[in-house]
Amino acid sequence: MIIVKVKEGENIDRALRRFKRKFERTGVIKQIRARQAFKKPSEVKRDQMQKAIYIEQIRRNADA
Repeated sequence: MIIVKVKEGENIDRALRRFKRKFERTGVIKQIRARQAFKKPSEVKRDQMQKAIYIEQIRRNADA
């Protein structure tokens, strides 16, 4: 359960923004979307490999 304490005199919008940020970091939405449809293990592995290749390319270009 996510708890966000609202400080004295704090704007509700700011507290709501903090809550949304914490909720995003938990990964609940990603997990729900992933469970909506079945993906074969080979598809999951392929997607993970493509993501890893993409991130590695970004890191190499940033270093150069």
